[in-house]
This record gives sequence, C-alpha cells and structure tokens, in this order.
Amino acid sequence: MARVGAPLAGAADSTPLLRLAGISKRFGAVLANDAISLELRAGEVLALLGENGAGKSTLVSILFGHHVADAGTIEVDGRPLPRGEPKAALAAGIGMVHQHFTLADNLSVLDNVMLGTEPLWRWRSRRGEARVRLLQIAQRFGLQVEPEARVGDLSVGERQRVEILKALVRGARVMILDEPTAVLTPQESASLFATLQQLVAGGMAIVFISHKLDEVLAVADRVIVLRAGRVVAQMRTAGADKASLTTTQLEAFKMVLGKEVGAERDQAGRLVSSLATIGSVSPLLGLLGTVLGVMHAFLGMGQKGSGNIAAVAPGIAEALITTVAGIAAAIPALMAYNYFAGKTAQFEGDLDGFANGLVGWMAREGWL
Repeated sequence: MARVGAPLAGAADSTPLLRLAGISKRFGAVLANDAISLELRAGEVLALLGENGAGKSTLVSILFGHHVADAGTIEVDGRPLPRGEPKAALAAGIGMVHQHFTLADNLSVLDNVMLGTEPLWRWRSRRGEARVRLLQIAQRFGLQVEPEARVGDLSVGERQRVEILKALVRGARVMILDEPTAVLTPQESASLFATLQQLVAGGMAIVFISHKLDEVLAVADRVIVLRAGRVVAQMRTAGADKASLTTTQLEAFKMVLGKEVGAERDQAGRLVSSLATIGSVSPLLGLLGTVLGVMHAFLGMGQKGSGNIAAVAPGIAEALITTVAGIAAAIPALMAYNYFAGKTAQFEGDLDGFANGLVGWMAREGWL
C-alpha cells in the first residue's frame, strides 16, 4: 500500500496548529486519560494507536468538546480552546468524523450539511449558496455527492463522504477520523486514502485513529501509542515497517504492564511479609501464653493458700488453648505465604511470554 502523503515543506519547523498539554480525565475510579500531551502541525497526519480502552476516543472527545477534561489545556493556533464546547471547537476549525455516523437518514445530503449552520428563525434560507459551496468543495477534494440524494439511500462509503463534507463546509482545519475504515470495503478505503492525500496537500491536519498497522503506515507521518490512558511510545513512520511498529507497541506494552505488575507485586509482597510475620510469631505467642498462664495459675494457688490442683487447672487450660490457637493461626498463614511467594515468582517469569503471546494473537486476528 503506497503511503498517502508526507508533511508539507517546513511543517516540522512550523508552529503547531494544535497543542494538547497535560490532558487528564477520570470516570469514577477509571483514569481514562493521564496527563496526555501532543502537538499537530498543518499538513501532518498523526495516528493514535492503542487497544480498546486505551483512551483514544476519550481524548478526541475532549478535543471536540464532548467531554470536559479534569486537567490540562488545548490550544488551536496558540489560542486557548474553551472546555466542553463543541460549538467553540467547530468555530476553531476542528471537525470530527465519528465511527458511527451522525446523519439524519430521512434528510438529503444538502440538508445534513446545512444542519446547525443557520439559525432556526430566519426570513429565508441560503440553501442555494450552501449548495454551490458544497459542490465546490466536493469537486476540489474528489468527494462526489448528489446534494439532493436522500442519505438513507446512500452506501456506507458515500455517507462517510457526507460526514467529511460537513466538516469541510464548516471550515475544518483539523480533522479527527475515528476508525474511519472499520465499516468500509477495501475499495472505499482506497477512495478515502486518496481524499486524505488531497486534504493533507491542502494543509489539513489529521488525527487518524486505527487498529490497522498497514493503514497507519500508509497514512500517518507520526504515531502515538496509548496504553491505560497514557502516552507510552511515539515514532515517525518514515522508514518504519509493520515489524518495527509492532515491536514498538510490544515494548511499550511490556513496559507499562511491567510497571502495573510491579505495583501489584509490591502489594503482594507486603501481604506475603505480613503472612510470614503472623506465621512465625503466632506459635511463639502461644508458647509465651502457656508459660504465663501456668505461672499465673500457680501464683494464684499460692496466694489462695490451698494446695488443691483444681485451683490451677483453669489457668493451665486457658494457656493450652492459647497455644493451640497460635499454632492454628500459623498453619494457614505459612501456607498462604508459600502460595503467594510461588505465584509472584511464576508471574514474573511468564510476563515476557504473556506479552509476546498476546501480540501474536492480535496480529493473527488482524488487530495489528
């Protein structure tokens, strides 16, 4: 698959068109985005990679104003973007094509494109002007559509063109594409890539979310890998291939998984240490209790002045019960210690095999 395009000349040295700094978002106990920072320049395609739940969709939803970040800032052309305001994002030139299209099937292409661009109460509609503008943009970028066609009668690929045209008509300079080829045929995907090539050549900045490495290498200039809401790897695609990109993801996966396992191991280590302490101390406490109990019993007998052995029997019985209880507590503690210590060592030894096996399965299933 031929690569779609490269950044415009000098794009690498230009001021970022889009800048995200320290974006964090939490949903209850789930940290969806953890201090994510990135930059995007005009004429550049940035691919976001990561498994389901890595935080990709949350990040672009924050960018488009659907979610409000708990922390961090967004700038477009150096100007702060208000948080949680899709209207402000649209006005700043940010367009988004969702994986599941947001079109009204019972309306025409032109009506869908015009939705939200005019006030509800107006003496007359500028439908003629909007139709001319739609056709001009469609011709410029090779997105041929019939303005009066009913959206419900269009193919999936044609509906996607309408979504892209909606953003372009509104003056988008940054285009977010969330899994754009997930519902397309190979022919429709090839048509989309040709469109992206023209958009990039015209100075458009594109955020491309995908699981497919072949497409990422064909489309993107840079790749950012997300894992558990964090940026774990970045690389340029120039000179890269599918194997190197897979290796980058694998190493990032192992790095983050290793940190998570390390935290769990530390917690398990504290538990194991506590169990070991209980297991070693309990018999000693029981034995000490026996000695003190017997001493207390005999001292009590001496104070009472009676030589009856029945006077010391309760104290001895109590001491023996304490000893048995201490030993009983030690047995499960020592068994748990051996179990958790063995499992921790086994898990550490299997980490590399698990990570490699998972990536291999993802490759076989077509996720990589």
